[in-house]
Amino acid sequence: MPRVPPNVTLLGLTGNIATGKSTVAAMLRELGAIVLDADQLAREVVAPGSEGLAEVVRAFGQEVLQPDGSLDRRAMAARVFRNPDELQRLEAIIHPRVRRRLWEAVAAAPPNSVLVLEVIRLFEAGYAEHCHQVWVTDCPREQQVARLMATRGLTRAEAELRVDAQPPQAEKRARADVVIDTSGDLAHTRRQVLEAWRRLTAPQR
Repeated sequence: MPRVPPNVTLLGLTGNIATGKSTVAAMLRELGAIVLDADQLAREVVAPGSEGLAEVVRAFGQEVLQPDGSLDRRAMAARVFRNPDELQRLEAIIHPRVRRRLWEAVAAAPPNSVLVLEVIRLFEAGYAEHCHQVWVTDCPREQQVARLMATRGLTRAEAELRVDAQPPQAEKRARADVVIDTSGDLAHTRRQVLEAWRRLTAPQR
């Protein structure tokens, strides 16, 4: 059981790839929240020289490395998203290390803060049960595909493969306390975030 300091509010933020989690997380930072980004932690635990990267190389071979010794993330993603068994093997290496770092950061959080756990598998990995609220970002599948193509330079086939490899977005929406619709412009998203933040941080009567 993770140790949560007194009066710290844990807010779970999730939603499938390219549904706007990072955009909403940035807005929450502006409002004073402390955001713990599981994707960033996942990069750190396989940084050059790390034990995590050494284990990835043992599992997948030297071909997953770039010439500078860092993980070739695009090649790795292309490989595992086509093979569920390999994806599961990679996650078994990365996820325990990310979990440990997340809970260490939660334990060190200052009192009276709002701590955001930005985790794509918030429900699947059991983080949601420790959160006071869960927010899910949401937009249509075609918008996810278009965003991945525009921001990451993926082909349509690559983008669709990544979108379809994830658990159904509908399941996340059904379990959310708050759904943030990111299909409109930034102003539309910000209005929803501000209203949900106001309710989250309102003094308890």
